[in-house]
Formats: sequence, structure tokens, C-alpha cells
Amino acid sequence: MSNIYTVSDLTKYIKNLLDRDTRLMSVFIKGELSNFKAHYSGHCYFTLKDAGSQIKGVMFKSRAQFLKFEPRDGLKVVAYGQVTVFERDGQYQLYADQLIPDGVGELSLAFNQLKEKLAAEGLFDESRKQQLPLIPQAIGVITSPTGAALRDIITVAKRRHPGIPLILYPVQVQGLEAPGQIVEAIRAFNRLQNVEVIIAGRGGGSIEELWAFNDEQVVRAIAASSIPIVSAVGHQTDYTLADFAADCRAATPSQAAEMVVPDVYELKRYIQTLQTMLENTMRTYIKQRRQAVCQLRDNRVFTQPEKLLAEHRQLVDSYVERLEQAARNSILTKQQQLKLHAEKLAVLNPLAVLARGFSLTRTPAGQVISAANQVKPGQQLEIILNHGRLEVEVACVRESKDGY
Repeated sequence: MSNIYTVSDLTKYIKNLLDRDTRLMSVFIKGELSNFKAHYSGHCYFTLKDAGSQIKGVMFKSRAQFLKFEPRDGLKVVAYGQVTVFERDGQYQLYADQLIPDGVGELSLAFNQLKEKLAAEGLFDESRKQQLPLIPQAIGVITSPTGAALRDIITVAKRRHPGIPLILYPVQVQGLEAPGQIVEAIRAFNRLQNVEVIIAGRGGGSIEELWAFNDEQVVRAIAASSIPIVSAVGHQTDYTLADFAADCRAATPSQAAEMVVPDVYELKRYIQTLQTMLENTMRTYIKQRRQAVCQLRDNRVFTQPEKLLAEHRQLVDSYVERLEQAARNSILTKQQQLKLHAEKLAVLNPLAVLARGFSLTRTPAGQVISAANQVKPGQQLEIILNHGRLEVEVACVRESKDGY
């Protein structure tokens, strides 16, 4: 029974066999990614498969942090690393040192993935672009202090407008430290607000040499800048992501200087053109005003004011006559109405009734007596005649049905 192994012993034995196999120490495996997971620790776990089989894989943070692209399920890759046994699970797997996209360059894939991501966030939208100032008071330049790009910018700027100062923020434009320095330069100019426009770029080079201007942090810093930025990476046919995020793109640093620095001679010609236009406009305005004054001067109000007054005087006389006639008609109408109302009042006047022989009987308290049943024998009454009044005592009361 000496050939009985524990599970751990057997697993270690198999692991030792694989670890001693030189072909498995350094192997390239082509397949399709699936079940890819980027752990919060920075490690990446995945499965590499083809039509007939699959193998588990892991890439630790120390290697994964250098990936230029974002691994995704379904992506065909070539993985480089070592195949060995993971003892705890007793299964063999690939410990990857590199993942290389199959059929497309790693940098090209990374470029397209990041471009798609940032475009979806709206960082490249035209609505975010800022206008370049016509005559900037100062221009910021972010580039290498020793590169040809800076010399080209200075040469063009001095030729076009030597009075506009250039403020250089020196940075590395390639290498691992370049993206961080470019980001800090952009943020420094935005904090200081000592320039009105920024040129950020470098001379031409390979895609690897230009990669700092494809870095995500650089692109986001350009998009977030409150100061307009001109991307001036020296490559006429290809674009960097900085070109898409910048407010304006120049094919070369020299062209960026042409765009940002106004030509002093063109400005002089423009000012002369504006001066001529202003003079012509003023002459036309003065001529029009002079004609208007002449028209007013020749108006009848000033040349024959008495005729204008005569017409108005005649109108006044006509209005006065019409007013007098209206007043007379109104008075006559009111007099007739007054006479008619007076006649109506005379008819209703109770004294006129008394004058025709009638009398008014009432009690000493003033109550008018209109029926015999309102009084009693012996009651004192007052009879009012047309002339004078009588104080009487009722001797008897006789009532009648016919009113008499």
C-alpha cells in the first residue's frame, strides 16, 4: 500500500511535473476570452477557450496594470505565460503575463475602446467646444522644452505677432510620466488663469511615442479645461484622442501657432478696412441727416406759418359756432323739459285740489282721515281748507256703502 497518495501529494506531484516542463514555463495560447472579471484587488480572472476545449486563466495586478486595452468577453487574444496547477482546486490554469489582441494591435484596440467610451460620455461633442480668442493677451504652451515643436511655435508666433507673450509649461511628451505632467500643466493654467488659450502638443512620431495624448486622464483634462485648448500633435493623417477632445485641432505645432496667434499685418489691414467702413457709414449718416434737416427747413410750418395758423383759426371759429349752437339747443331742450315737469307737478299739487272746493281732514296728531270708521263721536278733528283751517268735534258718524 506504499503507492497510495493523498490528494495533496498527488496534486503537488502533478504540479512539479508541469513546472519542470520547459514548454509550459513560457507558452503562447490563442483563444477567445470568456467569463472575464476584473477583481477589485486588481487581479483579472478569465477563461480562454476554443471550439474544442477551455482553460482557466489569471493575470495578477502587477501585470494587469500595464494592459493598454480593456479585455472583454468574446475578444480573441494571444495569452503569454506559464501553465501550472492551482493546488487548492486541483486544476491546471494559465498564469498570464501578457494578453495581446489577436489580429489587431494592442494600442489600436485600446485607442478604439477608449474613443468609444469617451464619445458615449459626450466628451467629443461639438457643443462642448469653445471659441478661440481673436487676440489673446497670452498663450500657454504645453510641450517639451527641447523639442522642435516649441521652436516652430515660437518662430511662427514672433513672425505673426511678436507682442503676444508665450508662457511655456515644460513637460515630457512621451513615456510613463508624460500623461501626469500634461494633466498637471493643463490644471495649472486653469488655476492661474494667466493665459487665454493653450497649445498642447509635440512633433510627430510613432503611435507609441504619441500615446501620451491618447491617455484617458489627458483627454479628460483637456475636455474639462475652461481655457480653450488647441491640440497640436505633429501627425497630419492620424488623430489622437486629444484631437477629438480639444476645442480645435491643428495638424502640426506650426499650424497651431498660425491658428492661435493673429497676424499683426492682417489686423492692421482689418482695422483699416473697419476705419474706411466707419468713415463711409458716418458720411452716409450725415448726408441723410442733412437732407432731413433741409426737408424740415422747407416745410410750410417754417416757410408759411401764417397759412397754417389761418387754417387752424378757421377751424376754431367753426368749432365755436358748433359749440354755441349745441349749447342753445341743449338749453331749449332743458327749458321744455322743465315746463313739462312743472305742469305735472301742478296737477299733483294738493293745494290745487283744495282750491276746487275740496278739504283735508286729519286728527290733531296729523293722521289723515279718509273713511268714517276712522273716527268716533266727540273726537277732535282738523279740517284744512284752501284758505284756513277748522277745528271741529264729531257729533255723529254715518257710514255708507257707496262711499258718500
